[in-house]
Amino acid sequence: MVTFGKMEDMGCVDDDTNCQNVPIICQPQCHKAQILTWTDLSIADMDLLDQLCTPEEIQEELVRIFCLDDPSQNRRTAILLDLYYYALQFAREQSFSKEQTSAFFSIVKNTHAVCTETPFGNLECCFQYFRDVLLSHAVLRPPFSVDLFSTDDVKAISEYVINTYFRHYKLYKYIFTPLVRLDLSICYVGLPPSPVASIAGDAEEAEEEEQWQPCEEQVCEEQQVDSAAASELRQLIRQHLSDEIDRLKASIDQQIKQSEEEISQKMSGAEPPQKKASAAEKKKVTEAEGKSSPKEKTAKKKK
Repeated sequence: MVTFGKMEDMGCVDDDTNCQNVPIICQPQCHKAQILTWTDLSIADMDLLDQLCTPEEIQEELVRIFCLDDPSQNRRTAILLDLYYYALQFAREQSFSKEQTSAFFSIVKNTHAVCTETPFGNLECCFQYFRDVLLSHAVLRPPFSVDLFSTDDVKAISEYVINTYFRHYKLYKYIFTPLVRLDLSICYVGLPPSPVASIAGDAEEAEEEEQWQPCEEQVCEEQQVDSAAASELRQLIRQHLSDEIDRLKASIDQQIKQSEEEISQKMSGAEPPQKKASAAEKKKVTEAEGKSSPKEKTAKKKK
């Protein structure tokens, strides 16, 4: 059977300071797959579970078998019971035998144990263990593996575990593993130990506030100086803005005058050619009348 690491306490030896007990956190590691038939659920347990029908009765029996806490008071136990109960329901749906159900239940249980043995990420190691332990129950190679599941069973089990457990891998990791936080302290030889970070920071902040806390009179004087300087600055800004506005108005008026002059010049320059053209037209008309035939002239006289 696979053995898993646990959180242990180890004392820190130091002659000068008192060190607290530091727990040892297991690092991600790979586990060797073994045959798990009748490991967690015996034949008698399977007989009792087969006689039960309701979810409440099955969960009560699982609490008794594995000596779990009350699920109504412990959320981890409630989540673990859901994992175990739905694993048994899947085995019933697939019409597994008692031996197959016991092996499948142990595969799910040990996969969960590998996942939650460390708070660090071990998804690859966990999935590798699940794949190896499943194959060790699908290939006849004694004494290392047995042919307990067929190819279709292996496919169905893989899909079920991936879609139910590994899809919520981070949720199981968050619920069943402790939170890791690093508190680093440095001790120099020959120097007194430094105070706690929070206490030292509060003391320094209080000293800085006392040093830089101004008197009420100084504050009033500074406010008066600031108000006088602000009023002078406003006057300068207003004067500068008014000068700029006047300059812009003058430039715009000048541009308008220039454009009006240009338009008037263009209009005066275009009128003389029109008069010349009209005189030339009159000359052409008189010449045409002078060149008319004698018949036309007599006809005009008769008229």
